[in-house]
Amino acid sequence: MTDLEADLRKVVQGEVGFDVTSRALTTMDASNYRRVPLGVVAPRDADDVAAVLEVCRTHGVPVVPRGGGTSIAGQATGTGVVLDFTRHMNKLLSVDPESRTAVVQPGLVLDRLQDAAAPHGLRFGPDPSTHSRCTLGGMIGNNSCGSHSVAWGTTADSVAELAVVTARGQRLRLGQEWAGAPAGLRELVDGELARLRTGFPDLPRRISGYALDALLPEHRADVARSFCGSEGTLGVLTEAVVRLVEAPRARALAVLGYADEGAAAEAAAGLLVHRPLTVEGMAADLVPSAAALPRGGAWLFVETGGSSEGEARARAERIVRAADVIDAQVMTDPAGQRALWRIREDASGTATRMPDGSEAWPGWEDCAVPPRRLGAYLRDFRRLLVAHGLRGTPYGHFGDGCIHVRIDFDLLTEPGVARFRRFSEELADLVTAHGGSLSGEHGDGQARAELLPRMYGAEMVALFERAKAVWDPDDLLNPGMLVRPAPLDSHLRFSVLPREPVEVTFGYPADGGDFSAAVRRCVGVAKCRTTTASGAAVMCPSFRVTGEEAHSTRGRARLLHEMLAGELVTDGWRSTEVRDALDLCLSCKGCRSDCPVGVDMATYKAEFLHHHYAGRRRPASHHTMGRLPVWLRLVDRMRAAAVVNALASVGPLAAVAKRLGGIAAERRIPKVATETFSRWWDRRTARGTGGTTVILWPDTFTEHLSPSVGRAAVQVLEAAGLRVALPPTVHLEKPPVGDGRTVALDPVSLLRGRGRVCCGLTYVSTGQLDRARTVLRRTLDLMAPVLETRAPVVVLEPSCAAALRTDLPELLHDDPRAAVLASRVLTFAEALESLAPDWRPPSLNRPVAGQTHCHQHAVLGDTADRRLREAAGLTGELTGGCCGLAGNFGFEKGHFEVSRDCAEEQLLPSVRRAPDAAVVLADGFSCRTQLEQLAGVRGRHLAEVLAEGLAEPEPPRRG
Repeated sequence: MTDLEADLRKVVQGEVGFDVTSRALTTMDASNYRRVPLGVVAPRDADDVAAVLEVCRTHGVPVVPRGGGTSIAGQATGTGVVLDFTRHMNKLLSVDPESRTAVVQPGLVLDRLQDAAAPHGLRFGPDPSTHSRCTLGGMIGNNSCGSHSVAWGTTADSVAELAVVTARGQRLRLGQEWAGAPAGLRELVDGELARLRTGFPDLPRRISGYALDALLPEHRADVARSFCGSEGTLGVLTEAVVRLVEAPRARALAVLGYADEGAAAEAAAGLLVHRPLTVEGMAADLVPSAAALPRGGAWLFVETGGSSEGEARARAERIVRAADVIDAQVMTDPAGQRALWRIREDASGTATRMPDGSEAWPGWEDCAVPPRRLGAYLRDFRRLLVAHGLRGTPYGHFGDGCIHVRIDFDLLTEPGVARFRRFSEELADLVTAHGGSLSGEHGDGQARAELLPRMYGAEMVALFERAKAVWDPDDLLNPGMLVRPAPLDSHLRFSVLPREPVEVTFGYPADGGDFSAAVRRCVGVAKCRTTTASGAAVMCPSFRVTGEEAHSTRGRARLLHEMLAGELVTDGWRSTEVRDALDLCLSCKGCRSDCPVGVDMATYKAEFLHHHYAGRRRPASHHTMGRLPVWLRLVDRMRAAAVVNALASVGPLAAVAKRLGGIAAERRIPKVATETFSRWWDRRTARGTGGTTVILWPDTFTEHLSPSVGRAAVQVLEAAGLRVALPPTVHLEKPPVGDGRTVALDPVSLLRGRGRVCCGLTYVSTGQLDRARTVLRRTLDLMAPVLETRAPVVVLEPSCAAALRTDLPELLHDDPRAAVLASRVLTFAEALESLAPDWRPPSLNRPVAGQTHCHQHAVLGDTADRRLREAAGLTGELTGGCCGLAGNFGFEKGHFEVSRDCAEEQLLPSVRRAPDAAVVLADGFSCRTQLEQLAGVRGRHLAEVLAEGLAEPEPPRRG
């Protein structure tokens, strides 16, 4: 391997990675399979590709081209050298509106092509649900389709010319009339014309095998088309000329409700006469909430186009009238359509969990039958599932007869794997009996190639092998795929994971307490690899900044998988590779909500850091920022806030403190409040006396750094008729009376001394989980009398509220009080909405700018905040993404650039675009600090803005 690496480095301009991290990141795609490569090369151009092929041919090492790594059949994995086209060969070279073509490199993400074509009224027809991260090279390799294939066909229908380098270094330009055909291909086809004319099923989604019938004379001997779907086994794509189609000026989406999936499947083919753009189907099992959908147990998503909104709607309504449905709705609003489509697109992830939370896997993800036979096929498919004791919920491209399904195979035990094989063989026979294709979209790879003789017969498969030999006589390119395949039950990625549960600190309730199961959640859908944040989405800010797979949620999950496997990453929790990949995780929790399968990398990071530093020296920042509550309480007890602030303002002293504390030199140390929120509360004389009592949580940031937020919240809550109390500061044996602090104390309680509640956030984020558990148990002791009442707990800092709702019960899963406290937590807006429903906020009538806190988006939700802002006349939308400061992250040494770039993605541009009268909302202390330090803008908590409105402030000013 050393010689191979050295030889590659001599001739390749791009990056050559034979290190553990580079290899670990490419062991898997989105399939059930895993192979460990020798190394990864990111070529800069076609010359690099040719150089890699020459070196690897000399060494007898196979080569696997790889795009976005979202393949579901295993064809993007290999044991040799992986070519990663996403790093450099990812450009759109040109768009020609006149000829409706574009020239692209293989690593170009589909959405980038769509963005460039849209101003010309054009688009690329095929659009898989992974459109935000799949690449054109991968789409050509798999002959991808997507939801619009009923209108615009497969990728092969959209390919004009392909530039290819063969395994032996030939550079070919593939096209029609035998253009670019390697020597011997035409002779092969001429000798098998009869077989090629009769040996392929006639259906719109036949992806399995090589498309040799495209080389028939009546098909203009289209070598480029025949190359599509070859899964990197014939040649390496370096450039493509693709056709574009005219995009409808307006669209409407008809969502048709049916009793069940069978009824929806029977109806789908009948809708094709109306020439819709899509006919997509899914059942209720895959919908987190059917509230936004019409009545029914299954739905067809039927999109129509037109030159105007009225024309598109009329076509959709005509389809509704022609369809026999339980209920229907037609949506023309683009935002509403996007929301509905997200339900369908996320099915590839949500389908990986059954309704009871058990795991389901790909493998039979995309069989296709003639559309008219779909209903009958689904009935037979269901019977086969029952016969094997399996479960799965079909969804997908009903109009093309192509069904996606994740099935709850047991791929962890020998009996389970054996049943997987038996089911696969019987299903292949069933699909063939219905005149179908084993693959209707994602290719054969390892998952289905072994079964191709059941579909095509031995003679046709032998012909595939001969075609492969014409293109690649040395079997250098992606061996084991399509022809001479590896067994479908070998190289399973689960086989290397530990069979016994890994000892961990968090409870992982959604994964049965099994950390391996938590890591297995990542199936490689790669929604975290989107290059631009859309709407309110947060995941994954570090990847969008760096573009590095290691800094995506999927990349980190892959490294954790390899850490558990112990084959490639061999030092377990002590792994520096895993540590370094997690270093740029902001713990924003965006993946917890935005990942279709609910990967929670913030929790995994905290777990890893806890084990990684057990018994070892921690970074200085873990002591300074991880123990921030301790230091701030010490400053308060010593009445030293003014002194600390004065010292921090002295440049040389601040520089020394930051260097010793592991704090980024570019950061300013925030000022500590000279009067904490609790001290203000203690000296306050006028207090509300009526209404529902709420416990206002004095989090560390409100208490010591932003007490104005707490004061404002008290003013607003009391104005709404609520009675505000603070949590107890001693361990009480009896329920509190009054404000929760004036109680009868026994001597033991007095001896225990005063304390403060704390959510443990800073300890969790730095992986000090033992300390976090101690702090949280002490908090539960303090809150015990409150928990005996029904008093809600209002938390102003979103990250602290999220920690109490999620981290608390998952860390103290053995303490029933944790779940009780978590269930009591309300945000400021939730408290006003649920406890003071008749209160009306002041009418502010101002535009807003800013960002929804990432933890609020991921854990808490912002529906109540939106309604409260609307009631107050605060107009406009807050951005998504992450501010980039993210608690301690943006303050830590080495993180400043990433932190700043995260802020520049959405937050700072939105503030710069805001009108002068806009108020900048930022409920999180980190968000406000980031705004102040990077933009010189004062962000305010919603409570502060409402409190100013109650006091009738001066005419509004910006920020």
